[in-house]
Amino acid sequence: MRTYRELFRIPEFTPFFAAVSVQTAAQTATGLALGTLVYARTGSPLLSALAMFGPSLAQVAGALTLLSAADRLPPRAALTALALLSAGAACVQAVPGLPLWAAFAVLLVTGVAASPGGGVRYGLLNEIVPREGFLLGRSVLNMTGGAMQICGFAVGGALVAVFSARGTLLVGAALYVVAAAVTRLGLTARPPRATGRPSIGETWRTNALLWSSTPRRYVFLALWVPNGLVVGCESLYVAYAPGHAGLLFAGGALGMLAGDTLVGRFVAVRWRARLGAPLRLLLAAPYLLFALRPGLPLALTLVVVASAGFAASLLLQERLLALTPQELSGHALGLSSSGMLAMQGVGAAVAGGIAQLTSPATGMAAVAGLSVAVTLALAPGLRTPVDADGGRLLGADGSPSSRASRTPRTAHPAPEETT
Repeated sequence: MRTYRELFRIPEFTPFFAAVSVQTAAQTATGLALGTLVYARTGSPLLSALAMFGPSLAQVAGALTLLSAADRLPPRAALTALALLSAGAACVQAVPGLPLWAAFAVLLVTGVAASPGGGVRYGLLNEIVPREGFLLGRSVLNMTGGAMQICGFAVGGALVAVFSARGTLLVGAALYVVAAAVTRLGLTARPPRATGRPSIGETWRTNALLWSSTPRRYVFLALWVPNGLVVGCESLYVAYAPGHAGLLFAGGALGMLAGDTLVGRFVAVRWRARLGAPLRLLLAAPYLLFALRPGLPLALTLVVVASAGFAASLLLQERLLALTPQELSGHALGLSSSGMLAMQGVGAAVAGGIAQLTSPATGMAAVAGLSVAVTLALAPGLRTPVDADGGRLLGADGSPSSRASRTPRTAHPAPEETT
């Protein structure tokens, strides 16, 4: 599968794509509205930032407790319920006079409950599209996610100005309801990918199983650490260029869009394994030049070029699926997503700490150097060949998993079930 036309010919991909897009717009608009509301009440940049990004950080806790649900819940029902939960949370946060502690409690509960969502969502994508179409489908979702975030921030800002922050929260709640309706009406009911009840113990056991395979461990680390450190570079845009940080963020979005388009649409299968390491180096190497404190035009160029390297994550996710049994694919993708969120927070903290002691430019160059060093250290463990048709599925010890190899893939949806 090489073209977008082929991808959108798959009957369920269009409603899946629409639901993800609408939900991303809702998340962006409600996050901006809540951050604005909290800042207006407290005047605290820290609390405002936590209001916007707190749910993402809370997902780390969910990854340690609830992630086993990603493969043990019916995907359509789970995604519909999560969208409705987010809609309800936005309505609660729009209540006038809601205490600040209650608003953050709602954020915490919503973030933890949503932690299996990424695994459910991208595990379902792996079922909707054929194996060779996963990278193309994931790249389309990445590109759309970036575009919807830009639109969400722009439209959300206008809505806050016109309707107030509370009114924008209600608009976001309505968008969540639309996403839930599209999911419920547009997708086929499928059974869970794995049997058994989700639990904290099962989450820990499956995390340990996934981590125990050396090939998978290298993939997880390559997904988490290098780009988490580069996000640390991005966290210093405001400090580096206070009047032009928005331009740098836009340049990063443009570079990421270009990289995802090229890798997802135009790179042949035989080249993917060869491009992984160069893309991971491209992600960080341009930031080394920030040690020279470049002016805005050169800085913007470096950011655009570097951000194209984020496409390496597409190749790593494809490799991760090739190394993981089908019934654990949602859990594996959820773990990779939660780990990336956690490391982005670590990267921002490390970069900010270095910048506090030196300068923003030095902080950016330093964490970029760490990212390059980690990429070079992980490179030997990522050289194990994976078959072009999807690769062998490995068990806990890294050997071929007979159970996984017998797991059938079907091009037809499962029979309808009651949700």
